[in-house]
Amino acid sequence: MSKLYYKRQDKKQAKKIIRYVGLSMAAVGFLFLVYFSFPLLSWKIYLSPVYASQGFTAPIPKTIVLNRSNMQSLLAATINSLGGVDYSNAQNWFPAYKGVSTTPKVSSYTLTIPKINITDALVSAVDNDVDSHLVNFGGTAVPPEKGNAVVFGHSTLPQLFNPKNYKTIFANAHTLRIGDEIIVHQNNISYTYRIFAITIVPPGDTSPLAQEYDDSYLTLITCTPPGTVWERLVIKARLEKL
Repeated sequence: MSKLYYKRQDKKQAKKIIRYVGLSMAAVGFLFLVYFSFPLLSWKIYLSPVYASQGFTAPIPKTIVLNRSNMQSLLAATINSLGGVDYSNAQNWFPAYKGVSTTPKVSSYTLTIPKINITDALVSAVDNDVDSHLVNFGGTAVPPEKGNAVVFGHSTLPQLFNPKNYKTIFANAHTLRIGDEIIVHQNNISYTYRIFAITIVPPGDTSPLAQEYDDSYLTLITCTPPGTVWERLVIKARLEKL
């Protein structure tokens, strides 16, 4: 008669596995907590003091207040960033935008913002590679023509700012104020734009890309709060009369 042998399960090994699984789940939960809380801390540290100093009646614009719609937008942005959305392509910054592509009159120009130490930054009007230069978004005007010239640029944490690195070039854009100037250089002529509006919108809001033909406008757009891709900081300027 054959004998049957039963191997006693190693309880210590099972406990180790359970402990490792628990620690892994806790670590994942902690990372999600950090990811969701960081933008709020970033807002508090970098943006709230700036807007308060500019005399805003509410330091936090309505578009940043957390409500059901806004939380859905933030969650979608989180999923996109974790899912590997290519933010080096300006087309992915406003997924809902369905603009009409046009052929620009010029292929590139340069942009200077004295307040944040940006000098002669290259702006391309023919491709969407935000990693290599600033991008004059396709289908929008090109300075100094009438309409709304929309320029995209990367931002990150302010301490990583490098005016010569297009992956960090707009890291200090949140310090710009109404009245500051933006200078466009094209065909050996300089055009001065003066900032008159600063807002924050979710990626689903394509209104900053709208065209207005009563004057020549320049709109700078970058991700915010600093270090995230959750929202869009929109800085709008108007051409000063020559």
